[in-house]
Amino acid sequence: MGKIRMATAADTKAILDIYAPYIEHTNVTFEYVVPTEVEFAGRIEEILEKYPYLVYEEDGVIGGYAYAHQFMVRAASQWGAELSVYLAPAFQKKGLGKAFYRALMDILRLQNVEKVYGCIEATNRASYVLHTSLGFVETAVFPRCGFKHGKWLGLMWLEKPMVERRQPLPFQKVWDVDEEKIAEILEKRSQEVRS
Repeated sequence: MGKIRMATAADTKAILDIYAPYIEHTNVTFEYVVPTEVEFAGRIEEILEKYPYLVYEEDGVIGGYAYAHQFMVRAASQWGAELSVYLAPAFQKKGLGKAFYRALMDILRLQNVEKVYGCIEATNRASYVLHTSLGFVETAVFPRCGFKHGKWLGLMWLEKPMVERRQPLPFQKVWDVDEEKIAEILEKRSQEVRS
């Protein structure tokens, strides 16, 4: 049985190996060029300063990754987080995407995040189904806002309120959250993945 855990710098190459085919062969991401390992390590490190960055490891193989980051860069938006998930082909259709998202949302609640967002390519049916199955609702579509692989692409934004307070509680960096609570979440959500 595999486990969901926090990513480390040592996971960079394995994570990038999962992401690269999405860049090169799909419209799931609007990136054109695969980042260098050094550049990608910097991205992971930057996210981990405040947010969870998770990997799924089974028998020494990284099968997917997921992370959260601040929805928008301004201070007033700090209670919203955008989620992303990428899976290696052999690890798809096992409930891993849902387990990742549930783990992220559980941790983000402990960080006092109020709302989560997903931004997907508008025709990405699998991602749409994942998001809506977890209670996300479509909030905006931007047609023809990207061009890749010879065609125009749209973006769809989905959102899910996790808690609604009149006044938000202070945002907590992921490393300020109780480690034992995070470990319990990751253990619980790991058990949802089918082998």
